Amino acid sequence: MKAFTQLNGLVCPLDRANVDTDAIIPKQFLKSIKRSGFGPNLFDEWRYLDHGEPGQDCSQRPRNPDFVLNFPRYQGAQVLLARENFGCGSSREHAPWALEDYGFRVVIAPSFADIFFNNCYKNGLLPIVLAAEAVDQLFRECEAQDGYTLTVDLAQQTVTTPGGTSFAFDITEHRKHCLLNGLDEIGLTLAHAEEIRRYEEVRRQQQPWLFA
Repeated sequence: MKAFTQLNGLVCPLDRANVDTDAIIPKQFLKSIKRSGFGPNLFDEWRYLDHGEPGQDCSQRPRNPDFVLNFPRYQGAQVLLARENFGCGSSREHAPWALEDYGFRVVIAPSFADIFFNNCYKNGLLPIVLAAEAVDQLFRECEAQDGYTLTVDLAQQTVTTPGGTSFAFDITEHRKHCLLNGLDEIGLTLAHAEEIRRYEEVRRQQQPWLFA
């Protein structure tokens, strides 16, 4: 998992509430359990004018010119600005995989669905909850200014606008530690590999019949 420390990233505003995980990555793309390769199909049914299927060359598909991810000004965005209850619906972990594979590192919204919120942390994506009034301000500024960026500082737990306004956000110490150090659950376990090895050696000596 990629570590997250500080990001100054272009913002893309997705002005829709209750965006569910089937909209983020439609069900037909859930056949793979690899964490990569989902970016081209992020928001597939909104992003393209045809019906998408796994294995298609998305570069040749007709794009919806009215969908925000297709606007030239938002190409290369790393911060997704969203409305309330983002990530509702089914618990598919493919949703944060698709967002991260596309290039997003941060999602900012007034609220998130719980399972999606937790899945983000497990996959190196930082979900930030800000007050609705703050999100409204960010939408206004982003839509009014080309090349609008936000600076996200995880250590300081702040989101700062180009004008210098700073918003604080909450995160648990455990989640913060994992993101700052790029540790998923496997990484956390491997950090104790030597202790695990010593425990197994002692257990092998005390209960050898378990290892026969």
